[in-house]
Amino acid sequence: MLAVAALLLTSGCIGFLTGQEALTFDAEPAATDATAASNAGYSTNGTETFHVNHTVSVGGQERNISVSNHMTTYQKAIDLGFFGEAKLGMFSVISTPAAEVGGEARNPIKDYSNDRLVKLVDSQYQGLRDVEVVSSRNVQMLGEQSNVTKYSATAQFGGEEVDVYVHVTKVRHEEDFVVAIGMYPQQLDGEEENILELIRAVEHPSEA
Repeated sequence: MLAVAALLLTSGCIGFLTGQEALTFDAEPAATDATAASNAGYSTNGTETFHVNHTVSVGGQERNISVSNHMTTYQKAIDLGFFGEAKLGMFSVISTPAAEVGGEARNPIKDYSNDRLVKLVDSQYQGLRDVEVVSSRNVQMLGEQSNVTKYSATAQFGGEEVDVYVHVTKVRHEEDFVVAIGMYPQQLDGEEENILELIRAVEHPSEA
């Protein structure tokens, strides 16, 4: 799961805004195609909406900012042999508003690289360590060529260390930024292509 709060608007990104009425930025939900998810063996946990209200001070005036973000998550049950079956395969799609003002996106995620995004991963694996880039490739997502970076890492799950791969990508689509993250144990052969198919099948907007 991505630390969504880290992607929200901050006072440093609002700059010149003034006025009395609250500014509201609402992202459209994003998800992957249900058939693609089912074919890859993933089931959805649904879409969560995160509402954040933030007050900034500009030129001695306070301005209220209201932001809505969405995250749709999926899990896959994987047989770990000695450790039994566990839901270790993970795929998440996050949408966060570009918050465009004066023709410029004010959401700081616009400048986030994949390397920075992967550091925000905080999932059921309870954090990652020894994160290293494995490869990078372009994949079509939402009509754009998105750069997908593959990382190797070590994660903790159920008190045991698990070597995992993490795939991260981001695109700007219409009024939002959409981030896709997939993670799975390295021992699971063929899972990379499943994750790439889920990325290709991302839909925005989707029905929350």
